[in-house]
Amino acid sequence: MTPPDKIRNVAIIAHIDHGKTTLIDSIFRAAHVFRENARVEERVMDNNVLEKERGITIRAKHCTVTWKDYLINIIDTPGHADFSGEVERVLSMVDSVLLIVDANEGPMPQTRYVTMRALKLGMKPILIINKVDRPQAEPQNALNKTFDLFIELGANDEQIDFPVLYGSGLNGWLVRDLEKEKHEGMEALFETIVEKVPAPAVDLDAPFLMQVSTLNWSDYIGRIGCGRVLQGRHKKGQHFVRTTVRWKDMGHQDGEWETVGSHNERSTHLWVARGIEQTAVDEVSAGDIVWIAGPEEIQMGDTFSSPEIPNPALKPLEVEEPTVSMFFLVNSGPFAGNDGKAITFRQLRERLERELKTNIALRVEDIGRADGLKVSGRGELHLGILIEEMRREQMELCVSRPEVITQRAPDGQLLEPLEKLVVDVPEDYQGIVIEKLAKRKGEMTNLVSSGTGMVRLEFDIPTRGLIGYRNEFLTDTRGLGIMASRFVGYYPWRGEVVSRTRGSMISMDTGEATGYALENLQTRGTLFVAPMEMVYEGMVVGENSRPDDMPCNPTKRKALTNHRSANKEIDGGLDVPRRMSLDQAMEWLAEDELVEVTPLNIRIRKAILNAEERKKAEKKFEKTAGR
Repeated sequence: MTPPDKIRNVAIIAHIDHGKTTLIDSIFRAAHVFRENARVEERVMDNNVLEKERGITIRAKHCTVTWKDYLINIIDTPGHADFSGEVERVLSMVDSVLLIVDANEGPMPQTRYVTMRALKLGMKPILIINKVDRPQAEPQNALNKTFDLFIELGANDEQIDFPVLYGSGLNGWLVRDLEKEKHEGMEALFETIVEKVPAPAVDLDAPFLMQVSTLNWSDYIGRIGCGRVLQGRHKKGQHFVRTTVRWKDMGHQDGEWETVGSHNERSTHLWVARGIEQTAVDEVSAGDIVWIAGPEEIQMGDTFSSPEIPNPALKPLEVEEPTVSMFFLVNSGPFAGNDGKAITFRQLRERLERELKTNIALRVEDIGRADGLKVSGRGELHLGILIEEMRREQMELCVSRPEVITQRAPDGQLLEPLEKLVVDVPEDYQGIVIEKLAKRKGEMTNLVSSGTGMVRLEFDIPTRGLIGYRNEFLTDTRGLGIMASRFVGYYPWRGEVVSRTRGSMISMDTGEATGYALENLQTRGTLFVAPMEMVYEGMVVGENSRPDDMPCNPTKRKALTNHRSANKEIDGGLDVPRRMSLDQAMEWLAEDELVEVTPLNIRIRKAILNAEERKKAEKKFEKTAGR
C-alpha cells in the first residue's frame, strides 16, 4: 500500500472540448503506463462507444499514474453541462483540481460552474492554459480572463495565487514559462501536482469511514459504490455499517438532513485503480479511491463505517434536479419489430429501472399511461444518450418532444429553468443570432468583440428557448458558430416561445415511396425520405414550407397510358433527402409528434396515426380548452 503522504488525488475539470481526455493520453505516455510497443487508441479514457463517436466524456472515470515514488489518482470528468452533477460528486473525492482553459476561447459557461464548485470546497486549482500552439491562441488573454473569473467567484488570496502551466495536451508538453522553457515533456505537471496538491489529511489508525460518491452496476455482482476512504483501513470480508441519509427538502439541498436507515453489511469485493484498469485488492486504507461491492442496496451519499463509530452519518451529497422531461413509449407503429426488438411496456420499465441503478440524475414516473413512462433528466443530451444506448441494445421505442419541468414559487408564480448561453460567431452573423434568440425570449447581457472578426454574445434564455435551436443556429452561421449553455436556476416564466415555424408533410397511405410522387412533393418543402423507402399512414415524410401540416401521398404512382410508359422521364432530378440524427429529430419535433427509434432507422410520426382520429382529438381538445 502507498503511504498517504505519497498519494495525490486530483480531478481534471474544464468546459467541453477544452482537452481534458486528450491531456490524460499525454500523461499516460509520459508516465509510461503502457509498454513501448503497445497499441493505444486516442482518448483512451473514453471507453464507451458513444463517447468515442461524439468526442465527449459522459461519465467520470478514475485512473492512476505513478511518478517517482508518488501515486497520482486522476479523475476525468464530463465537460458538458448535462452531466455536471458527475463533476459535483467527484470533487468530494479529491484534494485539488486541474482546471483546463482553451487558450483561444478562454473561460466558458461550464468553466465558471466547475470552478465555482471547486472554490466553494476550499480547493486551490492548478490552471492549465491548453492549445497554446493554435494560430488563434491568446494564452495571456485566457489567463487574465480566468483571473477575473476567480475574483468574481469570491476566491480567497490563496486560491487566487494559483500555479499556471502552458502547453498542448495533444502534443504532450506542459511548461511553466512559454518563452524560456523547452516545449517538451510533462515533468512540469508532475512536479506541480506533487508540490501544490496537498496529500490526503487522514488517520490510518482511526476506525474505517468512507462516503459513496459514484455508483456502478454489474449484472453478476450488483451495485458497486465508489468513494475515497476518509480514515482507517478495511479488509475484504469485514463487516461495516451502511448509513443512508437524505435531505428533508429535496428542493433545497442546503438545509436540514436526516438519517433514514442503518444496515449491517459485509464487503465481498474491493478494487482500486492501477493505470486505467480496476485491480482487485484484499485491503484498502485512508487516502485510497476504492470500489466496494457487497450490500444489495447502495445509495448515492451512503456512509460506510466501522461499527465502532457511534454516529457515522456524513452530510448527503447534492443530486442535481432534472430540468427536461419526455415520454418513452412502446413502439405502436405498423413497422414495429421489423428492425429490432419490439419491446413491451414491462420490458421498457425494466430497462429504465436498470438505468436508475447508476444514472442518479434520471427520474422515471408512471403517470398511468398504458403505453409508456415519463422520463426526466438534466437536458436533451442526457436523455438522448440514454435513448441511443437503448437503440444499440436492439430495442425499438417512441419518444416525445422534450419539455421543460416548471415549478411554483411560494407565492404561486410559475417558474421555469433558465440557462446562461455563450455564443461565439463571426461578426457578419451576429444580427440573425440576436434576432432569433430574442424571439425565443433570450435577453442579451454582454457583447465582446475579439478584434479578429469574431464576437462573443452572452444571453439569459429559458431552457425551452434552446430546444430545437441548435440546428437552426448552425444553418444561420454557416457552421462557423459555437454555442454553449449552462443551467443557472429557476426564474419567472417569460411567456410563450414560438420555436418551429414550419409544418409537416404527413403520409396518408402505407407503402413504398415513389420517385414520381416525391418529385412533386419536393417543390412544397424538404423531403425526409427517398424513393423505394417504406412509409406508413401518419408518418412525417418531409417539412412543409408553410406553417401548417400538409397531408400527402408519397406512394402515388404515375398513371400509364398507350402513349406514356412507366419509365419515361424517370430521372426527374430528385433532391437528396434530409437525414436526421436522433438529436436533430428530437429538436425538430412538434408537440403532437413522436420520434420512432429503431436500430436501423429514425422516423418521425404523428402521435395519432389516423387522420380522422387526429381531427377528432383536435376538436375534443379545442372543446375542452374552450370550456
